[in-house]
Amino acid sequence: MAEAVGGVIGARTADDSIGSAVKDAVITGLIAFLLFVVIVGLKTENAQERLVLVNRLGLAVALAALAAGVRLLLDLFFWRGARARAASEPLLPAGSIILLLGLSYIIGAYFFIVPGASEGLATAAADIFGAEEWRARTRIAIQLLSFAFLAAFVVLTAMGLVLIARRALRLAGIGAGREASKSFLAELGAQFGLALLVIAVVLPLLVVGPQQRYALETASQVLTYIMLGWGLNVVVGLAGLLDLGYVAFYAVGAYSYALIGTQFGWSFWVCLPLAGMFAALWGIILGFPVLRLRGDYLAIVTLAFGEIIRIVLLNWYSLTNGPNGISRIPRVTFFGLDFDRNGENTFHGFFGLEFDGVHRVIFMYYIILCLALLVNFVTMRLRKLPIGRAWEALREDEIACRSLGINTVTTKLTAFAIGAMFAGFAGSFFATRQGFISPESFTFHESALVLAIVVLGGLGSQLGIVIAAVALIGSGELFRDLEEYRMLIFGASMVAIMVWRPRGFVSSRMPTVVLNERRAISGSHVKEGAG
Repeated sequence: MAEAVGGVIGARTADDSIGSAVKDAVITGLIAFLLFVVIVGLKTENAQERLVLVNRLGLAVALAALAAGVRLLLDLFFWRGARARAASEPLLPAGSIILLLGLSYIIGAYFFIVPGASEGLATAAADIFGAEEWRARTRIAIQLLSFAFLAAFVVLTAMGLVLIARRALRLAGIGAGREASKSFLAELGAQFGLALLVIAVVLPLLVVGPQQRYALETASQVLTYIMLGWGLNVVVGLAGLLDLGYVAFYAVGAYSYALIGTQFGWSFWVCLPLAGMFAALWGIILGFPVLRLRGDYLAIVTLAFGEIIRIVLLNWYSLTNGPNGISRIPRVTFFGLDFDRNGENTFHGFFGLEFDGVHRVIFMYYIILCLALLVNFVTMRLRKLPIGRAWEALREDEIACRSLGINTVTTKLTAFAIGAMFAGFAGSFFATRQGFISPESFTFHESALVLAIVVLGGLGSQLGIVIAAVALIGSGELFRDLEEYRMLIFGASMVAIMVWRPRGFVSSRMPTVVLNERRAISGSHVKEGAG
């Protein structure tokens, strides 16, 4: 009798949860429709020297329905009953998960890789709706969905392989068995960072065909911003010093390599440490005047420093060539082997290969990957040293930090110098990758973008910065063809992130120093994600 009553109560609770989720989805759809009617549903066009109001209510209804569907899915699968699912077994058996992964790969690979597949479906959509503009919209939507399917397949497969390898090593008696008590889902999620590293290493082998060059160029750009984010994370996330002129060190590194390489003919490998040293020197020069500044005043001074560097580069024509920039910057070589088509010491000639421009792209991708991993390794090691703990103490409370006998002068200067050095490395890579630099590449927008990556990823989080850089830079490339909707989607995603994860993607922190056991600290228990 008790079991029957409990079953009835559970069924009513589930029905109430579903009914409430549907109600929230309907309300969300109505609110979204009212917003999209004004933003998207009505468009003005210039026709015969006068403005004409074009009705696009169908598109507004479609977007509102999409918002309602997303809200319904979030209510049913993420927000409601999350605790009950976390304590239960996986929702699907292993066979079903493998089947879904296989279907996602087939669908994604077919529409993203096979030529003409997305175009054929887009043509069919244009014929159904009777409007030519639906062809481009459908093609973009298909490419985005197929890319999402492929990305989910690659990431989940890599996580599964890493988990299988770790379990095999554990059964063989290699490695600690600390994770054996975790559930399958928790243990699988713990492999996310390592899975991203595996994907990054084998990315040139995963993407082949006409999309390979574009994918690797985009990945190199994302890794550059990850490297910049990790460098700024030392200043903002660890030391708590708000720096709005970080792009200045990026510019110093790029111009240092460009000037030394073009004037003296030195190679990239010789100029790379020099560019980092010059940027670190300018970091110390910036650090001295701002030793007594905090908060908004520090932000204003660093912002002015970034603009001063840009204006100097713009007006010092005899050295930097002014607004014309510096061109013909020496390219990086593989142990003296050039990636040119013709020449004596060429890469393809030495290894007996046919010339292919993608060889240089792959080599540049692995260079920035190694530089980013080096920056991550150095940062993680510094966090465990006394200087890293001094940065965290300075971030929490400068007065208490000074009362403990910590020299705040050297602590601030080292934070500025090391963060600037990492930016100098990224700048030198940017110069050799582009082959041309100008002051327009180092505006305040770059500093704001890097700071947004650090804040959205979570202050002090290395993995969070990777996720934020992929989300911001990668989404910018994916939505490039959407034209008028691109900034709208970008702004909506930023608002959604601020509402969903106000302290960043990774809001929990692992303390640097522990007494008994290492436990994650929730971002809601610490100051601005510190801990």
